[in-house]
Amino acid sequence: MDVIFENLDLWTEGISLTLLVFFFGGIIAIVLGTIVGAMRVSPVPIARAVGALYVNLVRNTPLTLVFFFFVFGYSALALPNLSNTVLGILAIGVYTATYVAETLRAGINTVPVGQAEAARAIGLPFGQVMTQVVLPQAFRSVVPPLMSVLIALLKNTTVAAGFSVAVLPALQSTVSNSHNRPGTPMEVLLWAAAVFVVLVLLLTWLQRTLENKWRIAR
Repeated sequence: MDVIFENLDLWTEGISLTLLVFFFGGIIAIVLGTIVGAMRVSPVPIARAVGALYVNLVRNTPLTLVFFFFVFGYSALALPNLSNTVLGILAIGVYTATYVAETLRAGINTVPVGQAEAARAIGLPFGQVMTQVVLPQAFRSVVPPLMSVLIALLKNTTVAAGFSVAVLPALQSTVSNSHNRPGTPMEVLLWAAAVFVVLVLLLTWLQRTLENKWRIAR
């Protein structure tokens, strides 16, 4: 327990930044993924093509390379300076959005076609059909797989440690230097793993709560 209580400030910072990257990365992923998912089923061929290109290009690129592009490639473009934490949030959000888009597209396909056709028959444009009729039902049907995507996002925050973002795994070297004994790095990693287990269990509880709530609402 010494590695925690004697470095409580570092653990607090690590957990806070992990949650920060997860939260804002998740918001980007859900918003962007919803837009791309709608584009994937759009009646406009160009929108479908752009959505498919984005999903296939980004999803098939390793996450580490996406981080490399944002953290190192961004600085080479002479754009306004952003911190590595912000760039890490953008990287993980843009990457995870592809999985959100495909998950949501599967949910959209579960909505009976007749409902969308009825909405169009009363004069609703595509945007209102999606936001008022299709997407609310699609989100309800994809709660389990969508939460699995968010759990994967949480675990993928560990990649940010390799790009100077002080998330939990990045504590290993700092804490190891303050505790000069052989087993310290493993202790830090085990405690970091325990924190991730707790966070994943919380997300699992949230998933079950949403499932039960929306099942009753149906």
